[in-house]
Amino acid sequence: MKGLKRQGSTAEITTNGLRSYKAAMKELGNTEKQGIGRWANNQVENSHLPFRRLERAMLWFRQMKSLQKFVSVYANVHNHLNLKRHLIDRQSYKTRRSAALAEWKSLMA
Repeated sequence: MKGLKRQGSTAEITTNGLRSYKAAMKELGNTEKQGIGRWANNQVENSHLPFRRLERAMLWFRQMKSLQKFVSVYANVHNHLNLKRHLIDRQSYKTRRSAALAEWKSLMA
């Protein structure tokens, strides 16, 4: 609400059907600009998905130290084995993947 008062009016404000939003819009005088629909707010909600996915993954770790330890190892493994398949042809991918796995096996032995 403070943001709308500071930034000014917009063409449409997308919310879900909560009554509290309706009351706030009435207080601001923007009731006719409120867009309510079953899937109208999906674009806004989906913009948070990458952050929420990371947040959910971090819940498994009780201490920040164990999370940092895991992430440092995971980053090395991911960088080594992630070959960006969508950027190269199949034969090159298979060759690079075989080389990466062979190197990984030699490091683990």
